[in-house]
Amino acid sequence: MHFTHQNIDEATNLAGNGPNGNRATTKVKEKKRKEREREGERNQILHPLPSMLLRRISTTSFSSLTSPLCHQKRAIPLPNPNDILLLPPSAGCSGLQRRLTFRSSPSCSRMASGFQRTTQEPTARRPSFVPLPPSDADKAELFRGLEAALGSPFSSDPLSPPPNPLIVVISGPSGVGKDAVIKRLREVREGIHFVVTATSRAKRPGEVDGKDYYFVTKENFLSMINRNELLEYALVYGEYKGIPKQQIRDFMAKGFDIVLRVDIQGAATLRSILGDSAVFIFLVAESEASLVKRLIDRKTETSEMLLVRIATAREEVRHMKKFDYVVVNAEGKLEDSVKLVNSIIDAEKAKVRQRSVNI
Repeated sequence: MHFTHQNIDEATNLAGNGPNGNRATTKVKEKKRKEREREGERNQILHPLPSMLLRRISTTSFSSLTSPLCHQKRAIPLPNPNDILLLPPSAGCSGLQRRLTFRSSPSCSRMASGFQRTTQEPTARRPSFVPLPPSDADKAELFRGLEAALGSPFSSDPLSPPPNPLIVVISGPSGVGKDAVIKRLREVREGIHFVVTATSRAKRPGEVDGKDYYFVTKENFLSMINRNELLEYALVYGEYKGIPKQQIRDFMAKGFDIVLRVDIQGAATLRSILGDSAVFIFLVAESEASLVKRLIDRKTETSEMLLVRIATAREEVRHMKKFDYVVVNAEGKLEDSVKLVNSIIDAEKAKVRQRSVNI
């Protein structure tokens, strides 16, 4: 039976009225005195332990026992009340030492030293007060004073990370001036690489192999397809055109922006492959009549081929809404078209959420 102080007091009063009252009263009082002594000893042992130390002990025990790297059961040493020596306030100690002093128990010593380091580290890192130089001080002195007051030097690293290399896909109907825009863009903008497309068609007058196109036979082109060397390819007007992957990888690794010139069919294929990681620009003439005049002026197709190209251009214009930007390349306004394409690239590089592509 558990005796409370009230039960003991009542028993004492009852026992004092009986024939053996004095003897019973003495036993009850002795039992009451011993219980109070034991309670006082427990309070003296547990009260000085800081709550943070108890949390440290319980956290260490839990993390050690539940760690997936634990290969065996480990006994977590707890402080032994016999290892704790209470010191009076006049002992000349401060902080944790004034509250607790551990005897020679290794486990208790380690816990005490670890707790002392934890409580002392923030104080050690806190910078002391540093007076600021006057506002009329020279720039270098004020600069150093602000650094000293903040407790760390100012960094010279760029606050904004460098923009990612872009893949710019320029497409449009035949005869809108894709080659002219790209050629001028390469002259006015640095850090871009125009990917030379491989094709199986014959060279036109003035074209240079390796600069305008890589001119290969149909057999060689089919071999490139089988070796998975092309990002995309298409059969256009009976001839193959495709984009070699390795060029893109090499120049993007150097930080260059990539410019691709493809037809509408190739742009649709690239959109399915690259998604929103590339910038798609649709280049168009100011009117259908202007486009037909340009095709006639090229004098590279027969009347039958002109008819096919014009019919194809009408169909291709309907895909304009699938692109990110539209640039009108009007007759005699080449510089305006190039400036607009240049500003599109600048705007893309200034975005907070950069496009990122992996070929």
